[in-house]
Amino acid sequence: MPRPRPARLSTIVLAAATAAVTAAVLTACGNGTASGGGGGGGTTERTIRIAYQAFPSGDLIVKNKGWLEQALPGYTIKWTKFDSGASINTAFVAKSVDIAAIGSSPVARGLSQPLNIPYQVAFVLDVAGDNEALVARDGSGVSSVADLRGKKVATPFASTAHYSLLAALDKAGVPESAVNLVDLEPQDIVASWTRGDIDAAYVWLPTLDEIKKTGKTLVTSRELATAGKPTLDLGVVSTAFVKAHPEAVDAWRKAEARALDLIANDPDTAAQAVGAELNLGKDDAKAQLSQGVFLKPADLSSPEWLGTPGQVGGLAKNLVSAAQFLKDQQKIDSVPDLATVEKAVYTEGLPGVLAP
Repeated sequence: MPRPRPARLSTIVLAAATAAVTAAVLTACGNGTASGGGGGGGTTERTIRIAYQAFPSGDLIVKNKGWLEQALPGYTIKWTKFDSGASINTAFVAKSVDIAAIGSSPVARGLSQPLNIPYQVAFVLDVAGDNEALVARDGSGVSSVADLRGKKVATPFASTAHYSLLAALDKAGVPESAVNLVDLEPQDIVASWTRGDIDAAYVWLPTLDEIKKTGKTLVTSRELATAGKPTLDLGVVSTAFVKAHPEAVDAWRKAEARALDLIANDPDTAAQAVGAELNLGKDDAKAQLSQGVFLKPADLSSPEWLGTPGQVGGLAKNLVSAAQFLKDQQKIDSVPDLATVEKAVYTEGLPGVLAP
């Protein structure tokens, strides 16, 4: 079982992780020189390197339907699967990815020291609801968050689930030091759960559904959002790519908006596409999609979320609040000011660019 990583990222660890992710991504996606973020001017082929995660979302629909490929025939679209926001942040540091689906907590970290990643939040994929939760394993003797003292609890570190776990412990008055936290990726959580190596886990779908079969849900991200600790899945784009290829970013946002419409208006077709990506039947995929909270495209440019040019929405304050919580938990060194985070919210063309 992997040992927990230190909460703060040292220069040595960051450099090593960056090198590893760079090698992995470049192996999967070529040398990256044709990428819009890497100076693709004058090349005959332009490449968009997209990091996706295997959770039910419109992002998987865009991938499955090939909508971005259809909208941008002059580009080669490279999709690479990542298991957590932490690894995606490292890929951005390595300049190995252009666009990504990533949780709000990793983004709050990415915009803070020492990472200070130059990327823009350009889309809200979903608001975490019952699709992320803390579950105690049957036989662990845990029936409430307070019972986690002295227990072994797994979650992918630096993820929205990790953030929510810390929020749940804080709300229950359980200090982090009283719990044995283990850093595990979703696929490793299932194996450890089956062996009985862990007592509880905070994770997202589809892994969540797997462990709920032999466990009890203690708290969901929907409940924590109601208590003032919301988490989201966001679409982010490297600042270099935004500047080099704004038309490609617009096409990507339109495709993601189309996916939100499909989830709302034709859930069966949406579930079919998501199920194909997650190796799930349509009914299971539909049930998993129903556990998330998906905004309407028109909502994205509202004052609550991204906002519009000249008037950045409340998402920026949400990210600052998340960073402050992480600072209070001694997970980051300092909190970026609101003006800095507002500059990292990409509102160009809103709301018109999201229209069908």
